[in-house]
Amino acid sequence: MTISEFKNQMNTWGQEKVPFLFMVDFEMERPQIIRLSDVDESSVLFDINGFTNGKNLSNSEEPILLEKSPITFKDYQQKFDTVLQHLEYGDSFLTNLTVKTEIKIDHPLQDIFHFSKAKYKLLLANQFLVFSPETFVKIKDGKIFSFPMKGTIDSSIPNAKEVILNNQKELSEHVTIVDLIRNDLSLVARHVEVNRFRYVEEIRTHSKSLLQVSSEISGELPPDYKAHLGDVLIKLLPAGSISGAPKQKTIEIIKTAEGEKRGFYTGVFGYFDGENLDSGVMIRYIEQAHGKYFYRSGGGITTQSDAKAEYQEALDKVYVPVD
Repeated sequence: MTISEFKNQMNTWGQEKVPFLFMVDFEMERPQIIRLSDVDESSVLFDINGFTNGKNLSNSEEPILLEKSPITFKDYQQKFDTVLQHLEYGDSFLTNLTVKTEIKIDHPLQDIFHFSKAKYKLLLANQFLVFSPETFVKIKDGKIFSFPMKGTIDSSIPNAKEVILNNQKELSEHVTIVDLIRNDLSLVARHVEVNRFRYVEEIRTHSKSLLQVSSEISGELPPDYKAHLGDVLIKLLPAGSISGAPKQKTIEIIKTAEGEKRGFYTGVFGYFDGENLDSGVMIRYIEQAHGKYFYRSGGGITTQSDAKAEYQEALDKVYVPVD
């Protein structure tokens, strides 16, 4: 299915109020849209803020073991330097750089789907599992909401909340993304405003607890938005929080620095129930390829970034969220 076919199908089903599940890869080359009634549980499992086609299973009594074999700092430094050069040239203000870490896990992906805790979970059999804390957009009663997430810190650090909120690099990064998302929403909505700026949430992982900084932005959609759901979604892609600003030039930088396609990693997925829509950004992502598992992670790079700190942040984000 082409992105144009995807958009037209979403517009049609939106106008007809047909419930559907959708997913779009970062490059927008392999979008999928499926009637909710046609979703095959044997190949696709989803849980979107509690709306799920999976069975409610209790948590595993045993901890999930995850071994990391990350790229070397030297290899990361090369990617980082490529991004930094473009930042210094003024080609970008903020670029999201991601890397791939080979991992070993002691549970199949289907078990991890059930045992992990996240707002947005999706398992595509034999391909990938995502357990994301980040909302892309929500549409409810004619209003559209976005919750960009930028800024992560280990909660065990003394005064972690104050440290992350007072960090000037993190503040600059967050302001850039909020401004980008506000501009993106203005393409499809009126009366766009920032309702909450830099609030902190706790995320528990298999090995530690993290604090994550988010903001809330909203706008009013036109009365006939359901007939244009596909147009609305495509205008907002890719998500600003996992690309950067300005978006199109930054995407070119990402392709050069990362040297491979992201696929569904950092894409978006969600569902439409016939009235409202909810969707998440596909971060916190494990993919299966060539008999191995890889975990993709990353963070925003600015001219104030330190390569070692960014490398460590990417490794810290390789986790499974559990209670």
